[in-house]
Amino acid sequence: MSAEANQGKALTVSLDGTEFARIPIRTRVVLPGDDLDAFIREYAAEQVRAGDILFVTEKIVAITQGRSFPVKDITARRLAVFLSGHVVKTPYGIGLGIPETMEMALRECGTPRILFAAAVAAVTKTFGRKGDFYRIAGDKARAIDGPTKHTIPPYNEAVVLAPERPREVAAHLRQLLGGVCDVAVVDINDLGGNILGSTLDHAGEQRLVAILKDNPLGQGHESTPLGIVRPA
Repeated sequence: MSAEANQGKALTVSLDGTEFARIPIRTRVVLPGDDLDAFIREYAAEQVRAGDILFVTEKIVAITQGRSFPVKDITARRLAVFLSGHVVKTPYGIGLGIPETMEMALRECGTPRILFAAAVAAVTKTFGRKGDFYRIAGDKARAIDGPTKHTIPPYNEAVVLAPERPREVAAHLRQLLGGVCDVAVVDINDLGGNILGSTLDHAGEQRLVAILKDNPLGQGHESTPLGIVRPA
């Protein structure tokens, strides 16, 4: 495997005195109907070593689970239109800032939870607090990906939900790879990261978030949905 950094991303990072390599794995585009096991065998099975952590983006897990929906097929209710208009826009992704992604959040998380999260966030934002909406709405809302001009087609016209059972997926993929490495399903972007499910303990997950905090897989057309963390 030839380790090639994504633009602006370093191949190594130092944490608590230890150097870690972050190795992106470039792949073809994952499409609905693809088999995740076959994809992992093709691109990762011969690359991982004992002691590695294979990190897999939540997006490809969700796509292979049939959780990608064309924007044109999503009819947003008026509540979704209203709430999406109050989402803070960032340069790193659409989040729930369009009616279609907010509509899917309402369906996934339930209307009461989203309304409660929005109400709390509206109050705490006046005191300078940020992030309360997603803390209350939860991982399913945080992981929803909407279309942007930087997204690889056909997902520049799709909404992708959070994967189902990410911890079980991670355990299954570890077994698929012969147990030689740990596996984590991650939601990492240029604003930070979250481990949706892994074969690591809590401390290991926190360390992995710190290692990946600058989003070494990139945010757009890199086509690197897999990566390896390896003690250097």
